[in-house]
Amino acid sequence: YDLPEERIAQYPPERRGSSRLLVLDKNGPDRVDALFADLPAYLPEGAVLVANNSKVAPARLLGARPSGGKAELLLLTPPPLVERAARSEGGDGFSAPAEALLKPGRSIHPGDRLGFGPDIEVLVEAKHDFGRHDVRLFWRGSLTARLEETGRLPLPPYIRREQGPDDRTRYQTLYARPDKAGSVAAPTAGLHFTPALIERLRDQGVRWETVELEVGLDTFRIVDEDDPQKHVIHTEYYTVPQRTVDAIAETRERSGRVVAVGTTSVRSLESAWNPETGAVTARDRETTSLYLLPGSQFHVVDALVTNFHVPRSTLMMLVSALATRDQIMDAYAAAIEERYRFFSFGDAMLIL
Repeated sequence: YDLPEERIAQYPPERRGSSRLLVLDKNGPDRVDALFADLPAYLPEGAVLVANNSKVAPARLLGARPSGGKAELLLLTPPPLVERAARSEGGDGFSAPAEALLKPGRSIHPGDRLGFGPDIEVLVEAKHDFGRHDVRLFWRGSLTARLEETGRLPLPPYIRREQGPDDRTRYQTLYARPDKAGSVAAPTAGLHFTPALIERLRDQGVRWETVELEVGLDTFRIVDEDDPQKHVIHTEYYTVPQRTVDAIAETRERSGRVVAVGTTSVRSLESAWNPETGAVTARDRETTSLYLLPGSQFHVVDALVTNFHVPRSTLMMLVSALATRDQIMDAYAAAIEERYRFFSFGDAMLIL
């Protein structure tokens, strides 16, 4: 399973795997209320779990505008990509273009220079919809190190408190890779996995493989159009390693099922489907804007571990495509009645 040792050491002891799990049969009317710790009992024999091992970058910075007023930046371009595009500014200084969310949007204009501590400065180059801006970052030393020192995690917008001391570990999956810090949101279906549960899955012979998708902030953007097919989904970078491709092929040969952990894993695997070969193909940091909604066909993923999502989101569209909209609406109604917790730190659903 190749879990990062530092994540095992950092794992919050108070997280005991007590999340609830709603098991939904997409081929029938059955639903079961369970605990997430019971997940191994509901997985099909011979299944392979595929999870997104991307790490959330502390890419939210607090600083100042030229007037002295407060400014806030959320770096949307993955930090590793920014560093790869960097050019030397002399000494230990570097710069690179990037995309960012800036606040307060009405008070920030192209040409402004914003300061985020002694080692990071931003030149605003262009302004777009939804608070997005083209910027040029200037920094000293390692950008990743600067963000680790001064940055904050971009908690979901519906969490209205500031980052707490435990969020750096709580808002990361157990299997997040330190070298894959490119996401601005956690693949939250994976937050339920504990070291004990991972060990039980291993002992049960459940295969575990990974993909990487750098989660963008548009994951939380609401579908405003009355016709969801007119919605334009965001573009994200993803990787599907050859090892995962081979595991899926071997699982298929044994008539096993592919269970995605989270919607980002679904989008990675389905994006890697090659219709010419009828199989998944390895991908290395390619882009995807795959939008799955009712009527879409799934070629790779048979089942899904997921959280309960925000209404009118592309995530709701995806789960309503894997099951049906009526099944999902009924399941959500039951979850509300049974007082399941929703969203990033909430409970989970297994769609079989």
